[in-house]
Amino acid sequence: MTMQTQMLIDGRWRDGVDSERIDVLDPATEDLVAEVSAGTPADAVAACDAAAAAQPGWAAAPPRTRSETLRACYEILVAHSGELAELITREHGKPTADALAEVAYSAEFFRWNAEEAVRIHGTVSTAPAGDKRVITRHPPVGVVAMITPWNFPAAMITRKVAPALAAGNAVVIKPARDTPLTALRVAGLLEEAGVPPGVVNVVPTRASGDWLDAVVDHRAVRMLSFTGSTEVGKMLLRRCADRVLKVGMELGGNAPFIVFADADLDAAIEGAMVAKMRHSAETCVSANRFFVESPVHDEFVERLGAAMGALKVGNGLEPGVECGPMINASAIASIDGLVQGALQNGARTVTGGGPLDRPGFFYEPTVLAGVDPSSPITREEIFGPVAPVATFDDTDAVIAAANDTEMGLMGYVYTTDLAKGLRVSERIEAGMVGLNRGILSDPAAPFGGMKQSGLGREGASEGIYEFCETQYIATNW
Repeated sequence: MTMQTQMLIDGRWRDGVDSERIDVLDPATEDLVAEVSAGTPADAVAACDAAAAAQPGWAAAPPRTRSETLRACYEILVAHSGELAELITREHGKPTADALAEVAYSAEFFRWNAEEAVRIHGTVSTAPAGDKRVITRHPPVGVVAMITPWNFPAAMITRKVAPALAAGNAVVIKPARDTPLTALRVAGLLEEAGVPPGVVNVVPTRASGDWLDAVVDHRAVRMLSFTGSTEVGKMLLRRCADRVLKVGMELGGNAPFIVFADADLDAAIEGAMVAKMRHSAETCVSANRFFVESPVHDEFVERLGAAMGALKVGNGLEPGVECGPMINASAIASIDGLVQGALQNGARTVTGGGPLDRPGFFYEPTVLAGVDPSSPITREEIFGPVAPVATFDDTDAVIAAANDTEMGLMGYVYTTDLAKGLRVSERIEAGMVGLNRGILSDPAAPFGGMKQSGLGREGASEGIYEFCETQYIATNW
């Protein structure tokens, strides 16, 4: 396992201007994994300068050249999947199986966008007045600043970097303070695959606000792509308004998981476990609120409790572990605060219910029944292995409850009546809906939310155009 601890600027590994370091801890043991160089505003400016110098040449490269480079990026990530998975587990804690799945998902963004790089289409048409031709084209934005979260230290980078590079942009990345090692290793592998120096730059930092100011105010930066909480996203939007930067925002979720009485309960339980517990429940698309129709409520709760209680919790490097640690002590405190608040509001514990008394940041897989729909645990993103369950009897009422949130990222619906399932899915105010499916993410599908869950889409054919401008040329021949 290669562990890079310096920042990458203009194709060179270097320490920060003031040589400060970031301690990266293993959340399963609380042991120090590495000390990573922490960037200053001056380092961020240097990275933007490098990106600005490299971007025109990269944009001028033939689309086929960019395509083949991205294909090489896909192949090198696949070849290093075991190494990257171990690195993800060491700094994030997720079980090895989930880490391997993340690496495979991460690599797919390069394969998909290698194919999209040669399909950025423009148009030529005749104006209605007949006096000119209307030509439209889609040049790259320029330099893109990227801020990525800790829960997918590889995939949240590649989901942004692959389409940005395919379109001809250069990037400056700030990985999460908790998980910078994977970002640095991925960036190194991309350069080994043939990405020119300066096109991808990575500057971890301990001072996010100063980093942001330096990057947003840099003349060459024309876009900010962010994945993280809605609260931080709002702040970034306000800051980007100062320069009218283009933005891509993938923000928080509060996904409802609706189970109708006619659902296949075997499939619903299987889907619930995937939607809730994939990647130790630390995902923005995790099922956050469970609504179960009353005729099957008790059976569903009993079976979900048994499945959650049977999960093996532990260090993600250990064989058979299905739920790893949470990212840090603050996460444990936040999760437990929501659980205790729900219990005080009348919920009951089916299984779990508290932190585990052991080294590391572990929380018991938990199922709560009888949850008050107005309880804070149904209003906030849990980001942990807790499934709060409420019952319902009326379809219109459960749809209203599902939509009673400012977060509209994801929703899940289970029923064997396909027509009903489609009707309900269309009424869910979310950018994505899983109908009888517990997992949706796919590089070929548009990922993004409604309301305060974000702006723009990542993945699919839409994803590459997020990193493009639209230019109109008027002429006549």
